[in-house]
Amino acid sequence: MNWYLEVLKKYAVFSGRARRKEYWMFVLFNIIFAVVLSIVDYALGTAPVIYSVYMLLVLLPALGVTIRRLHDTDRSGWFIFIGAIPLVGFIILLVFLAGEGKPEENKHGANPKFVAAA
Repeated sequence: MNWYLEVLKKYAVFSGRARRKEYWMFVLFNIIFAVVLSIVDYALGTAPVIYSVYMLLVLLPALGVTIRRLHDTDRSGWFIFIGAIPLVGFIILLVFLAGEGKPEENKHGANPKFVAAA
């Protein structure tokens, strides 16, 4: 849960790097909250109002952590648009996001794994 809150604290931060754990824990909690809110939405008969508001609220943090994750793999944040290529784009983006971050410092900053350990 702390990883999710850390991403929300960096609401619209697109610079720097994000570890795999930070990214995937945010994705996990985001999916859990989205499913729960959609169930609540249907139970209240307001579908898809609550779910849509939540998704709009986490749009910038989700973009930010995705771009920071791409920075960790030493790629530009513009690689996020590779996901727009039909069929293979999403797979390529998924491979980039799941890959190991560069252990050395890159143009986007120091390795967050070693910064967190220090």
